[in-house]
Amino acid sequence: MKTKKAQPPGRDSRGQTVDRKNAKANGNQASGNQASGQPAEPARGQSPRETRKAGRAELILAVPAILATFLWAYWPALVKMVDAWDQQPDYSHGYFVVPLALYFCWARRGRFPSKAAGRIVWPGLLVILLSIAIRIAGARYYVDAIDAWSMVVWAAGVVWLLGGWRVFLWASPSIGFLFFMIPLPWSAERWLSLPLQRIATWLSTWVFQVLGQPAIAEGNTIWLGDYQLEVEQACSGLRIFVGIFALAFAYVILVRRAWWERVLLLISALPIALVANSTRIVVTGLLYQWVSGDAAHKFTHDISGWVMIPYAALLFALVLWYLDNFTREMESIKPGEVLRDPVI
Repeated sequence: MKTKKAQPPGRDSRGQTVDRKNAKANGNQASGNQASGQPAEPARGQSPRETRKAGRAELILAVPAILATFLWAYWPALVKMVDAWDQQPDYSHGYFVVPLALYFCWARRGRFPSKAAGRIVWPGLLVILLSIAIRIAGARYYVDAIDAWSMVVWAAGVVWLLGGWRVFLWASPSIGFLFFMIPLPWSAERWLSLPLQRIATWLSTWVFQVLGQPAIAEGNTIWLGDYQLEVEQACSGLRIFVGIFALAFAYVILVRRAWWERVLLLISALPIALVANSTRIVVTGLLYQWVSGDAAHKFTHDISGWVMIPYAALLFALVLWYLDNFTREMESIKPGEVLRDPVI
């Protein structure tokens, strides 16, 4: 018969007996909680209040350092982005993106995870390292937009680092909304504008013909009687599409609806933008035909920029109205309840 000698329990610095096996298991559980963003169990001899106080101290020290590092690393990219907001009308909405993203967080404050980490969660550092790799790739291939996109990835990593996985999921809609403030590269703009120009030309010509106007499409040009309408890249409707897609994205964040309704609302941004842009082209052509060239020119360059976005928002509201009337909540009644309460 073999006997096994029991391992004596260890003692800590205060001379108290410590169970090594349980201490090791508790240590593994605490490290797992920290990696997942959950608050770690307080160490033996340390109260929960002291643990929370230590976590807050880490955050207080980390936030100023992270903010200073961000400004030092991204200041040139921020300057270029603000210049694009000032000089390019298609991206003048960039000033409102960050305030709106913060408002989305405030509006969803009731869904803030109750079990936030309350301390540094180091897996978020991997996402920050990913943003650095994206910056290196942008510098290597001379693409300024990639450098700006890495800011959003950096923000995601910082949220994960300071709040944990649950806080990152809660803030992910606002983080994704930040992409709307970044100007697209010229090649991407041209790639998106060309098909939008063709569709706008074809759709506007069709509307002219339905209205009885002598309209013929030739490339991106519409021959309307004696007048020639050029559907240029600036008239492709890309600005309207970005604005309506941002509006749909914001609505999906703030309002709880079924997943298929959210997908449908996001997809509807493209046809809404096409209809709004074609409406602008048709109104311009009709002003040429029925009023004067000066009136058409004034509408195209002065009025349409202010009118088309609200008009597209109205079309989006019609889509919402249709969804509200297409899907109605019905009260389910069991057959037994109908038999117990007959209507006489």
